[in-house]
Amino acid sequence: MKFTVDKHERYVVIEPLTDFLNGEAAVKLKGEFMLRNTGGQRNIVLNLCHVQDADEDGIRMGLLARRLCKASGGLFILTGLNKRLTDLLKITNLEGYFKIASTVTKAEDMIFGNEIRLDLRGE
Repeated sequence: MKFTVDKHERYVVIEPLTDFLNGEAAVKLKGEFMLRNTGGQRNIVLNLCHVQDADEDGIRMGLLARRLCKASGGLFILTGLNKRLTDLLKITNLEGYFKIASTVTKAEDMIFGNEIRLDLRGE
């Protein structure tokens, strides 16, 4: 599975270039999440605009990214979700667990708001 990585100063956007997110794809994405997080990125946006469907492993791979980002004071945000993916998150009771933005621009706004909050706290 191929994916693009768009690295910014305060966040990274990862975009899988597949229509089905399965266990094999999840393993590759988990490795990328860990690489980015250990490299100092605490905010990750996973843009699923090309993904039409996913299995359980594909949905659950986001749990690791969320834990990594949260532990470092950052955010893990899903964007580009279609109705099928949104329904899968509801069925698995993960809809409230993930931060979801309708667009990458909205995800950026969420990240910058979080970064300002952290800066004001001195974290």
